[in-house]
Amino acid sequence: MSDAIASIDPAAQAREPQAAPVAEARVADYVALLKPRVMSLVVFTGLVGMVVAPGSVNPVIAAFGLLCIAVGAGASGAINMWYDADIDAGMTRTRKRPIPMGRIAPGSALGFGATLAVGSVLAMGLFVNVTAAALLALTIGFYVFIYTMWLKRRTPQNIVIGGAAGAFPPMIGWAVVTGDVSIASIALFAIIFMWTPPHFWALSLYRCGDYAKVGVPMLPVVAGPAETRRQILIYSLLLVPVTFGPWFVGIGGPIYLAGAGLLGALFLFAAFRVWRDTSDRPAKQLFGYSILYLFLLFALLLAEGGFGLSL
Repeated sequence: MSDAIASIDPAAQAREPQAAPVAEARVADYVALLKPRVMSLVVFTGLVGMVVAPGSVNPVIAAFGLLCIAVGAGASGAINMWYDADIDAGMTRTRKRPIPMGRIAPGSALGFGATLAVGSVLAMGLFVNVTAAALLALTIGFYVFIYTMWLKRRTPQNIVIGGAAGAFPPMIGWAVVTGDVSIASIALFAIIFMWTPPHFWALSLYRCGDYAKVGVPMLPVVAGPAETRRQILIYSLLLVPVTFGPWFVGIGGPIYLAGAGLLGALFLFAAFRVWRDTSDRPAKQLFGYSILYLFLLFALLLAEGGFGLSL
């Protein structure tokens, strides 16, 4: 019966049980579970949150806090790969991940991720502070339970709501130093939160077939490419003013303000091209630029806050 269903429904086929590992897992396979490219951006934004926060913290505590943020992010990635192993196997972009390829057993990935998740939160609470640990736990829980298990397969708003998980790291970094949450740290959160939809929708535009094949209701699958392009432009128009928030709350100076304006103008130009041009190329370019855009915004804050650059 399951074979008959899978032959009709590609998404059901993707959900068929995965084969047992055919080879012993390598260290590189466990590293891949941590989604290191995603982790690097998470750690960087967490570092910026620390640097722009008022006050100071022991460098050892700061480094340990960053390590906990990195481990927590990796734990989220590993649990996500465990839960999404069925759809990962059916998508060209993800089918070579360790679990679909049979290099790591699903149970091993879950145990690895859960251990890292609990360990990172406990370590943050014991050696840094409770506020930072609570925010880290919220981040992991939101990504795993709200985004991965609840939203991703049920609604095209998965990225809009689920994007909050990726926006917490600078707040965690801020809390490592101050032990609290402030309007300034929320301004950093807001940038990443508003950046996430146009970033991922650009990817989903040219990967639409992959998502449709496994039944993930990304916006282009449900609403169509034209509506997705319109939403990318709308969210981009909303994003750029939000990036001025750090200047308004006093953690970004004139260099940041000028840079945010220039980078935002380029982002809007790229989003406008996506709206007007129905080929894949503008979407690919926006997706690539969006990563650089976020990095440069936070790099400007780091330069002003960490090196005292100002006009």
